Amino acid sequence: MVDTTTNSGQPGRRTGPAPDRRKIAGQVRRYAWILAVVALVLAAWGITSRLVARAHLRQRTADDAVLTVETTQPKLSSDGDQVVLPGTVQGYREASIYARTSGYLRVWYSDIGAHVRKGQLLAVIETPDVDRQFAQGKEDLATAETNLALARLTNERWQKLLATKTVSQQDADTRAANFAAMTTTVKSAEQNVARLRDLESYKRVQAPFDGVVTARNTDVGSLINAGQASGSELFRVADTRRLRIYAQVPESYAGAIRDGAEADLTFTEKPGTTYHAAAVRTSRSLDPTARTLQVELQLDNQDGALYPGAYCQVHFQLPTGTETMRLPANTVLFRAAGLQVATVDANNRVKLKTIVEGRDFGKTIEVLSGIDRTDRVILNPSDSILDGDATRPAQKPPAPTQSTGSS
Repeated sequence: MVDTTTNSGQPGRRTGPAPDRRKIAGQVRRYAWILAVVALVLAAWGITSRLVARAHLRQRTADDAVLTVETTQPKLSSDGDQVVLPGTVQGYREASIYARTSGYLRVWYSDIGAHVRKGQLLAVIETPDVDRQFAQGKEDLATAETNLALARLTNERWQKLLATKTVSQQDADTRAANFAAMTTTVKSAEQNVARLRDLESYKRVQAPFDGVVTARNTDVGSLINAGQASGSELFRVADTRRLRIYAQVPESYAGAIRDGAEADLTFTEKPGTTYHAAAVRTSRSLDPTARTLQVELQLDNQDGALYPGAYCQVHFQLPTGTETMRLPANTVLFRAAGLQVATVDANNRVKLKTIVEGRDFGKTIEVLSGIDRTDRVILNPSDSILDGDATRPAQKPPAPTQSTGSS
């Protein structure tokens, strides 16, 4: 509480320092100006930062609109190409053995995996019907032979009587004709007996050549039907001492495959092992459905290490030809205009070019025409890429440097 009394104890005016109102007002105005200036600076900074951000956004949008691409150039190749094709292995000779006579299987002697010789007995078929027919045929032949003997004697007698004019010419001719008919009947009976004898021999199922029994589809007591209907195979025999390998060569390589062409064979079950074979013949015509050339190779297999029916890969080394341009397969665009590639011109603009494809090597393709050796071709182009699109070359990562440690 401020004391406002005078020294005499009487109240009067304040004698202490009074606040300067003008000074306070000036300070307020000064602070207001400072705040106004700060506000203006902050507003200017905010506007400027927004403008700069928008400019950066526009620049980034423009940069993002430019395609970043990786390019490659066509490579020339004059080396012979290797073509890898699937191959099917078969025995040098393979035969499905069917029954030629009907009956029931009485016994079999060779099972799968058995080595057999030519003519070796594999099985015997019980054929009661054929046995009875064979017996009947022999009896019919004996009857025909007896009738022929009687006809011969009768004809001889009548020819003698005709010489003495005892019988007429007509009767003599009848006896001669009967003799000729009986001769034909005997021959017919002989052929029938021979046919039945052959059917009797078919009761013994024999191996047609040296080989291995690879299938047995019958057992004792099974009903055997003559013929080669599907499913009636009794045995299957294969000569595995030498193998045939068949490969289907596409049309684009068919002209390069000749008799004697060498190939390497690889088998999945024998990793790291390569077998050498040679083409012994070709079909010399293309399959009209698959447009492929069938090639047969042969391979020695005396040790039996390989099996018929196996799958293998056949590696053909094609002969060296003229230089051709190659491109990675991931550079090709499939358009209505045909096969195209996207190239980059001197101004980093896209230029689409239509190409003529040669051979397809899987990862690369042969280009016969449509591009130049110096063209920069875009890798993995987008399906929506168009002529004139701006591009930017992708920056290749720097090669890693090898640091040498101090010893």
